[in-house]
Amino acid sequence: MKPSPMKRWSVSIQAEGDRPVQLDEVVALADAVAPLDGIASGVGAMAYGAQIVIEADTADSAVEAAMEAFAAAVETANLPAWPMTRAEVIGEDEFEVGEVGTED
Repeated sequence: MKPSPMKRWSVSIQAEGDRPVQLDEVVALADAVAPLDGIASGVGAMAYGAQIVIEADTADSAVEAAMEAFAAAVETANLPAWPMTRAEVIGEDEFEVGEVGTED
């Protein structure tokens, strides 16, 4: 029996801290997550975050891998290592145009 191919997952992670995040810090985080097809957010907020793409077998393993990748990106960007307070995952096959935010 062949192993199932890994899926692509979009994982959003947020870390909250004790001061507003500056533009240059979010730019540095964006640069650090760019190789992961990532984007960063948080300018002026008391948190920073990123959405990255991870290949994994399951949603749980995608979140675990994403948290490690996010922590490495935070270190690369020289941001404070604030606690991760939120992680959300969406499988590539679960997201289709028109599916999110619409009512039947």
